[in-house]
Amino acid sequence: MKHLVLGTAGHIDHGKSALVRALTGIEPDRWEEEKRRGITIDLGFAHLILGAPPHALRAAFIDVPGHERFVRNMLAGAGGIDAVLLVIAADESVMPQTREHFDICRLLGIRHGLIVITKSDLVSPDLTDLVRLEAEDFVRGSFLDGAPILPVSAKTGAGLDDLKSALLALASRIEGKSSARPLRLPIDRSFTLKGFGTVVTGTLISGRLRADDEVEVHPLGRTLRVRGLQVHGDAAPEATAGQRTAVNLAAVEATDLARGMTLAPPGLLRSTQRIDAEIELLPSARPLKHNAPLHFHAWTSETPAKVKLLETNLLQPGHKTWARLLLDQPVLLLPGDRFILRSFAPPITIAGGAVIDIDPPLRQRRAALAQRTAALATANIPERIAQLVRESPHGLSPAELIARTGLRRDELSTQGPPPDWFVDPHWIAARRTDIEAALAAFHKRNPLLPGMPLEELRSRTLADAPPFLLDHIARDWPALVITAETARLASHAIAFQDDEAAALDKIESAFASGGLAVPATDEVLAQSGVDPAKAKTLLQLLLRQRRLIKVSPELVYHAQAIDALRQLLAARKGTRFSVTEFKDWTGVSRKYAIPLLEFLDRERLTRRDGDSRLIL
Repeated sequence: MKHLVLGTAGHIDHGKSALVRALTGIEPDRWEEEKRRGITIDLGFAHLILGAPPHALRAAFIDVPGHERFVRNMLAGAGGIDAVLLVIAADESVMPQTREHFDICRLLGIRHGLIVITKSDLVSPDLTDLVRLEAEDFVRGSFLDGAPILPVSAKTGAGLDDLKSALLALASRIEGKSSARPLRLPIDRSFTLKGFGTVVTGTLISGRLRADDEVEVHPLGRTLRVRGLQVHGDAAPEATAGQRTAVNLAAVEATDLARGMTLAPPGLLRSTQRIDAEIELLPSARPLKHNAPLHFHAWTSETPAKVKLLETNLLQPGHKTWARLLLDQPVLLLPGDRFILRSFAPPITIAGGAVIDIDPPLRQRRAALAQRTAALATANIPERIAQLVRESPHGLSPAELIARTGLRRDELSTQGPPPDWFVDPHWIAARRTDIEAALAAFHKRNPLLPGMPLEELRSRTLADAPPFLLDHIARDWPALVITAETARLASHAIAFQDDEAAALDKIESAFASGGLAVPATDEVLAQSGVDPAKAKTLLQLLLRQRRLIKVSPELVYHAQAIDALRQLLAARKGTRFSVTEFKDWTGVSRKYAIPLLEFLDRERLTRRDGDSRLIL
């Protein structure tokens, strides 16, 4: 069954609620004051099933107040509608709130609707025809230009069947909301229901929601569990995009939640207080000044905001421009979301627009920001991702891109599965240049070292970047060689001067000739024939190459001697022995035996058991 959210729009007392009641049999005015005064103060909700399977339509109606003092309540419902019923009373025709409601619908980007002339039973057919002509003239050039104009009477029922048929035809042309996009449910009511606890309601503008799901409340930041769901008043295991949904939430008080908050998947999206956008000033508005304070309305939220114009200091009526909006309170928004701007005094709708970016850069000149916003406004998905990645200091994760764009993970890449990290190719090229320069300088200063320690390289060239980015940069880059501890240029080779080569051989030979009773390390280095610092460097080189092996801080052995010791033990596998027996096997004193045995324990060649050891 297709789901469609329909909103009423029109002047006070033009019969919006009566029309919804006549169509659905449901009273949309919920509050006693509304019934007593005969006007809609807050949002009302009703629903109706039209047609038969497989082309049945469930139409959800959001009945909005028409009085100018309650336009802010009207805005809380208008953002989620798919189509509008523009209601014009036959006995009054187009009135001031008709115009403001219609302006709001246009600014919110609503593209579908019908025109309903109500109270047709109160006037003559000639007057109804005159109102029809006035309505045609009123909507000319708008999205309702050419839309059906249907006279009805909620009192007598005349025209209601034609209206239902027109709604079915309208539904066939509307794509509806996407259940494939991330879950978002802007809250329009929060209350306590006896026997259930806290319940919030709203129109599910995207995604799916199931009982027992966890949701994050934005901008509150709390994660809550869904105890149960109702869709259009009936219990349901799942709600999908486009449905009016009541959500029973566990472990939260109704007073902790409010209209303007939004339910979304935990940790997926984020609220913002700074957006770049395109705004359109109504022809009827006064010129809009740079830094003007306004009321910002998006979905069910409302917050004061400051508008920073990016191309001019004064926006003229009827014109569009790029702007930055600084919101007093955080709101969950995504690129493409529509919003309304209203002035403080008088409190009227003056502008609206579309969100372009929810986390724009902080410090840029207005002209550059305008250029950037214009580019993002027309960018396709790969271009938008490339722009955001290019602006980031070290690239972006898929999670960050999803939060910035509202895209699904599978939409992030057209070349198969998205990478674990998105990096700009120019950034990689620049970092490779930095790394080459740093390593070349290091090799020049340290010709005998095999490479720069990895942490030193990261701190010099990738400060504050995630550690794994060095591996990302090194991928498919043959000029760089990375080991577990060091990095070097592939062209780097250790080149010894004559005295260094001779000293290297002398140091290695001294340990090799010692067997298992090696000379003191300091003594070997002192007799190497080079200065102490260079001798230590040569020793470290031999250790890294595993030609020498450090058994203890004081004892260094040649690798051949350790290999011979391994073979000696391998021939006695499973044998239990004492320190004395080990000394007899190797011919070494206790000075060497104890450090060697501790080394063998660490290498898991032997295992100590009391005063004896076992060869493993």
